[in-house]
Amino acid sequence: MMQVTEAEWSAQEKQIAQSALMEAQSREIDGLVQLIREKASKVDDISDVWRLNDFLSARRFDIDGKYDDSEGETLFVLARLAKEGWVKTADLQGLDAAKLAKIAALTRIL
Repeated sequence: MMQVTEAEWSAQEKQIAQSALMEAQSREIDGLVQLIREKASKVDDISDVWRLNDFLSARRFDIDGKYDDSEGETLFVLARLAKEGWVKTADLQGLDAAKLAKIAALTRIL
């Protein structure tokens, strides 16, 4: 049985994973931009500005750290993004069945 950290990736699978990560990041950023527009439209005073700044700083920290595409982390990252709704099943078509099963299992425990 393949251990999560021992997964070997074909060139095609690496491309699929990279594409899924890029698509997920694009979805998340688009959602964030929309949310920022909504929040910014409700800014009434300086305390609202500072709250928005704090929110953006936290989101930047989260997003910057989330999209680690190092080979040993890929299954974990894809599972987290799938659980959060940023990676769709269709994004992962072409990965072998064992990797898909690991991603599905990880989404239940992360």
